[in-house]
Amino acid sequence: MMGVIAGRELRGLLWSPLAWTLLAVVQAWVAWIFLILLDEFGALQGRLVGLEHAPGVTDLVAAPLFRVAAWCLLILTPLLTMRLFSEERRNRTLDLLLSSPVTITSMVLGKYLAVLVFLLGLNVLVALMPLSLAAGATLDFGKLAAGVLGLSLLAMSFTAVGLYFSTLTAQPAVAAVATLGLLLFLSVIDAASIGRQGAGELFRYLSLFRHYDALLLGLFDSADVAYYLLLSVAFLGLAIRRLHDGRLRD
Repeated sequence: MMGVIAGRELRGLLWSPLAWTLLAVVQAWVAWIFLILLDEFGALQGRLVGLEHAPGVTDLVAAPLFRVAAWCLLILTPLLTMRLFSEERRNRTLDLLLSSPVTITSMVLGKYLAVLVFLLGLNVLVALMPLSLAAGATLDFGKLAAGVLGLSLLAMSFTAVGLYFSTLTAQPAVAAVATLGLLLFLSVIDAASIGRQGAGELFRYLSLFRHYDALLLGLFDSADVAYYLLLSVAFLGLAIRRLHDGRLRD
């Protein structure tokens, strides 16, 4: 049943003009940044020739491109997740959905997977840009794979957060703003760690992009992967609990 729900939601996304418009805008923006980075790398090549352990095209083009793509995901995801459950609540079809024999876990995971598959498709399109340079440049495929992994983990956690907030309100715009607000907070929380001891380490650990930057450097740490997995599981669990409480009240 989870696969049926995921398929229905994914078809709805693929038929949505909003989803395709957002995808086109993000792709155009990322492609423009890619061309700028490529031009800057070409201008720097003369200076890099004489340097020992000089950064390559992966460090100077792929890594910055993935950072830009991550911020694009942060803005895009709330717009894709805001209607998952809030629109059901606004149209008064949520009660009907909750009274069906489908388990709440299947509903949540089905809708979650639909958006995640769409975002992973976007990640593939982004990854193809630096990968296209392999024909004429030497790429560090390990760092490239770590960057793609980090971008995918960000998509997982962003989608889980957005889905949870969509269960709280009947207004999609409110869900989108709340999601964006929390994601931005978690993105800059490490700034509060400056000059702090104890709590500063906690703030640094909670930072979304601190773990992501480590992956972009090619530093694979299971703690970084665990952070995103725990964040995703936590918000999916909260969404299931929220809907389960609603079913009990009904």
